[in-house]
Amino acid sequence: MQTVDIEEPPGGPRSFWKRNFSWVVRFVKTIDNKVNKSTFGRLFRLRGCGHPDEISDANFSTEIRAGLTTFATMAYIIAVNASILADSGYDCRCDDPNKRGVCENQLEWSQCHEELKLDLITATAALAGLSSIVFGLLTNLPVALAPGMGLNAYFTYQVVGLRGTGLVSYRVALTAIFVEGWIFMFLALTGMRHWLVKIIPTTIKTASGVGIGLFLTLIGMSYSAGIGIVTGAVSTPLTIGGCPVEDLNTETGECRYHMMTSPKANPQMWVGIVFGGILTAFLMAFRVKSAIIIGIALVSVMSWPRNTPITYFPNTAEGNDRWNYFRKVVDFHPIKHTLGKQQWNWSSDKFGLDFVIALVTFLYVDLIDCTATLYSMARFCNRVRRVDGGDFPRATVAYCTDALCISIGALLGCSPVTAFVESGAGIAEGGRTGITAIVAGVCFLISVFFAPILASIPPWATGCTLILVGCLMIRQVTRINWGYIGDAIPSFVTLTFMPFSYSVAYGLIAGIVTYILLNTMIWIVVKLSGETITPNDYEQKEYWTWKPPGEKPWIIRIFSKSPFWASKRDQSQDPRFPLTEGEDTGSSDHGQSRIASTVVAAEEKYPERTPSPRPLRQLH
Repeated sequence: MQTVDIEEPPGGPRSFWKRNFSWVVRFVKTIDNKVNKSTFGRLFRLRGCGHPDEISDANFSTEIRAGLTTFATMAYIIAVNASILADSGYDCRCDDPNKRGVCENQLEWSQCHEELKLDLITATAALAGLSSIVFGLLTNLPVALAPGMGLNAYFTYQVVGLRGTGLVSYRVALTAIFVEGWIFMFLALTGMRHWLVKIIPTTIKTASGVGIGLFLTLIGMSYSAGIGIVTGAVSTPLTIGGCPVEDLNTETGECRYHMMTSPKANPQMWVGIVFGGILTAFLMAFRVKSAIIIGIALVSVMSWPRNTPITYFPNTAEGNDRWNYFRKVVDFHPIKHTLGKQQWNWSSDKFGLDFVIALVTFLYVDLIDCTATLYSMARFCNRVRRVDGGDFPRATVAYCTDALCISIGALLGCSPVTAFVESGAGIAEGGRTGITAIVAGVCFLISVFFAPILASIPPWATGCTLILVGCLMIRQVTRINWGYIGDAIPSFVTLTFMPFSYSVAYGLIAGIVTYILLNTMIWIVVKLSGETITPNDYEQKEYWTWKPPGEKPWIIRIFSKSPFWASKRDQSQDPRFPLTEGEDTGSSDHGQSRIASTVVAAEEKYPERTPSPRPLRQLH
């Protein structure tokens, strides 16, 4: 039967849409085409710019939207980072604190502490803005930088100590962070930093992306930066939450009552779930642009009016402080307590040991944390190249920029800057270039003056967003090499330890150590038996070498000869180096044709080593 389209009468919904909104779509497309084909578009490799390495799915309006999404999911760092770092006290003097941490001069300390938090709000927003803009401009990656969560807690509670009660003073710790940045700069310029990334087994790196997705999910479920659906416990590591904050046991952190009982008990959580989670996912299902921003903005606006069950400004001392700060709308607070506080007097007997302790701890935690996050975000937006050892474009520039921002942040009084896993929200929204990071950075700089508004985005507005991003990132779990236990177990340790240790760095360390121990033991048995005793599915072992393809660090080239370390050309074309699924060269046809020509050249050059058809992860 033939279907006949009935023309809609004038004034119908379709006519209304066409009349009022179609011009907006046409206008945006016109702007996109002009910007994409301009010099600006060519600089960032936008679609249609004509550059050989253009990114086919990078569009100007999409990048703007992605940058706003990244900022919206990161905006909590302005207030949270300031609150965590301020707990270390800096130069606020606490006289004779008792067992509960109350100072003798509590009133004086509280006044200084509130001023210190405002200093750190300014420092955090300015540092995140500057770092993200510089990083996006120089690397063309959609990754925003800011003082790292986890690293700030490590600075406050393990290095400097609560109210300065730790082994290292805040001035020595800031000096160590400043020096750490220049050490990272040296490692990046010599090529050692991204060489360290390339020698990490590919299955571990894939698992780290999955682990970060689970880490984001746990953050989104927490009380501090999420919807508050899980909390800590005594008898179990985690337990169900969902109760109001005032119903949490102050000693154990568990809900005393009202656990997930009804929307009346904890309406904020349910508003976050319904409007920030279900509604956002519904809009994403229909590919509605700015779905994540819509969810965050809707929940935030609903939570701002006072004297409502879901208000972010309850009638408590903390709520009144938030409301008084929110009412300022526009405010700039100059930095007084944290600017340039490094200790350069190294003659003190105790300085040497304290400095070394702080430097070493920050070095290994930040090195692994930032490096793993950068690689995972580059992989998430399909910017990791299968040639050159699975590196991503401008890796050296990325690591150098991160290192420089670490030192600049130390001068402002902040803990180490790192790549933010929340950048995954912008990538999920379509961010593919540095424009995403630049837009997020500009928003952070604006928030230096509009911090009262932007620091008032409630955690339940962004919690479900982080859970949704975690869902998108965990899809990489299918690319882990589950076929061989020597790869599967370390990968599982990595992806589970990240969320449960609440640290990207410690998760990756656990996975690498497990990989080394397990595979070394297996290798000893195989070698001693003359390869007559091998594990099941040993042929599916993922290929690994400590001499990965790509340009070797120049500091190693000085002390090594070509036979010791194969050249970049030989390794990038040698079929013995398998290409891992999911690692892209970019989405351009130029990149794909380059891969195809490399494979053909490899088959012609090494016919005797061309592998028979088998899964990519099998040992060639």
